Amino acid sequence: MGPPEPEQRFEEMYLAHYPAVATYVRRRTGSPDDTADVIAETFTTAWRRLNDVPKGDAARLWLYGVARRVLANHFRGEERRAALAVRLREEITTWAGPVAGADPAYEAFKRLSDDDRELLALVAWEGLSGAEIAKVLGCSRGAARLRLHRARKRLAKELADLDPDLTGYGQRAVSLAKGQS
Repeated sequence: MGPPEPEQRFEEMYLAHYPAVATYVRRRTGSPDDTADVIAETFTTAWRRLNDVPKGDAARLWLYGVARRVLANHFRGEERRAALAVRLREEITTWAGPVAGADPAYEAFKRLSDDDRELLALVAWEGLSGAEIAKVLGCSRGAARLRLHRARKRLAKELADLDPDLTGYGQRAVSLAKGQS
């Protein structure tokens, strides 16, 4: 009889060494999800490198070595994610400076529906064209153009209702608001 099939060899190795590897990993991780991820990655590596896995009890030591490297990668990834979260929090804090509550444009914008605010934000904040908005919304260009036109009209109506001094926003804002009066 020839050597065992790769699947059979892997299954035998897995059944023989899973408890020891799971215990090794569980003692070094903080959550069941992390434990499961590291164990899965360890045995995935073993499957990919099955020809490199020694026979017998030496396989357990080899798996410990793989699990150790997977854990190191996992912890480095956690550190990177934590550092990124800190950096993003700091950036958001600087962006989220106080919004002037007396700003009539902002007040009018807040009074719009979520859909209208999203449409206007896609144009003003993200700088998207009508065709790009249509792709984001999953509709035709014509439908996007019509929705945007209506959102602008509703914003103009809200601005007109507040009757603010819009000269600081430019001539277009003034003409839009006066068109609704």
